[in-house]
Amino acid sequence: MTLPLIEQLREQYQTLFDTCRIVPARLSMVRMVAQRITANEARYQAVAGPLGIPWYFLGLVHSMESSLNFHTHLHNGDPLDRRTTHVPSGRPTQGEPPFTWEQSATDAMWYERLTHLADWSLPALLYRLEGYNGYGYHALTPPVNSPYLWGFSNHYTSGKYVADHIFDRSAVSQQCGAATLLRQMVLSDTIQL
Repeated sequence: MTLPLIEQLREQYQTLFDTCRIVPARLSMVRMVAQRITANEARYQAVAGPLGIPWYFLGLVHSMESSLNFHTHLHNGDPLDRRTTHVPSGRPTQGEPPFTWEQSATDAMWYERLTHLADWSLPALLYRLEGYNGYGYHALTPPVNSPYLWGFSNHYTSGKYVADHIFDRSAVSQQCGAATLLRQMVLSDTIQL
């Protein structure tokens, strides 16, 4: 599903971010993950900088896709000792395994067409983070805020894709959402948007 970044969606992302509150029971975990991302800023910047991507975008995707494991592909968390086998499979197409994390991360950003984009405003950043996982939550009736963005915040309680194209309204994500992490990074003055 494609979803254009229209003004109404920009406003929705901005409002959700501005009113995002971390669930108190999850605050220590959110802080810990945000600190781990920040501790690797230089490594993220080495890949993201030349591609025109904010370093923290790469860190957030790394948290969501690989649980911050530098031994796995940024595309989907598959091991770096071979090409990816899960969607997208067969990545990177250039070079021979084992791949470095930097090679894989660079390929992932090119594959997702995220390089050298002009607009990295907060709404555009959240739109691209959600797109990395998919916009399927918008098509639900009623729509559900994506746990990929809003897990561990006041904007998400339940509902999750438990497999490709299989949605379970009672499933609850056990992963901290990327927007929730970003909110913590802003609140702790790690980054300024």
